[in-house]
Amino acid sequence: MSAPGLRLARLTLSQFRNYPALTWRPAGRLAVLTGGNGSGKTNLLEAISLLVPGRSLRGARIAELPRRGDDAPGTWAVAGRCATPHGEVDIGTGSPPDGPSDRRVFRLDGEAPRSQSEIAAHISAVWLTPQMDRLFQEGASGRRRFLDRLVFALEPAHAREVAAHDTAVAQRNRLLAAGRADPSWLAGLEDAMARHAVAATAARAGLIARLNTALADGAADPFPPARMTLHCAIAARLADSPALGVEDWLRGALAEARPRDAAAGSAALGAHRADMGLQDAATGLPAAQASTGQQKALLIGVVLGHAALQAAARGFAPLLLLDEPAVHLDTARRDALFAALARLPAQAFLTGTDSETFHPLRGLAEGLRVADGSLHADAAFPLPEP
Repeated sequence: MSAPGLRLARLTLSQFRNYPALTWRPAGRLAVLTGGNGSGKTNLLEAISLLVPGRSLRGARIAELPRRGDDAPGTWAVAGRCATPHGEVDIGTGSPPDGPSDRRVFRLDGEAPRSQSEIAAHISAVWLTPQMDRLFQEGASGRRRFLDRLVFALEPAHAREVAAHDTAVAQRNRLLAAGRADPSWLAGLEDAMARHAVAATAARAGLIARLNTALADGAADPFPPARMTLHCAIAARLADSPALGVEDWLRGALAEARPRDAAAGSAALGAHRADMGLQDAATGLPAAQASTGQQKALLIGVVLGHAALQAAARGFAPLLLLDEPAVHLDTARRDALFAALARLPAQAFLTGTDSETFHPLRGLAEGLRVADGSLHADAAFPLPEP
């Protein structure tokens, strides 16, 4: 087992969620956090996820992050020291010192980064949460966010393309709704939508092709090999046409659709209409028709395969944030997950209510009990070797 190329060496919280203050230095490559409901296990994973640009593990609003209480200042901060292939870096995020409390700022080695891509060059994270157990029963937006997180971990610039596309979509929607259909203004927004939509779609399709190859080659063994698909009119065009031609088609289609989109209040075409499909590659069973346990096994396989893919492509695997990963898994698949994490050169953080569930990881993982805004060593888990 090789050492991870990316490792969270220290996590510091200030006035975050239920933590007035906390400093934690993870002792090993694997950490098991157990405790009762509401103890703050998921809050710790959320804090780690906030070190990475983009939406957090919960997708919460910034106003929800500060600790509540009469003595709480209404601001918050999360900081992490990360060991990377290029040396240690300090990453911080939280409320701006003199700005509105509903904003979030970053610091890289104490300085404001020129862009969030500078942060993403040093750190990435992928997560599974209990809410994702409903990923294939709910709308496409959750699946699209999951896919984009995988793309972003390998290609940090992808987040900028998606954000620029969504901003252009929102501005066009407002113009159409207000009836101020200035053709030149709309054409400029549609040009931006087309350029960023094609770039984002190409990145999504590229990640899916690479990930499917890795999964077919056994990157997620012994989990069932999954096959991912991208359902998107733009992706279908890109499969047969050059990117510039697809941009031209999309600009024309958006211009033609202005009356329809104005009536509907949203654009019928764009990167925001994409959906991710997933199926068991061996049986062809779509995830939407599989049991909850089968769906979770497929998603875990995707996350493990993606971590292996990123380790090969970027020289470090993402931090794996696995909130209640054992739920819905039978004993054989739990053991398979623990064995895979032991082999994979990635730092992983797992949560659960019962530490006995994770006993196969004794000697490999640091075990901590979470309670009352603090961490306590779990005597059942001897400290792993450094």
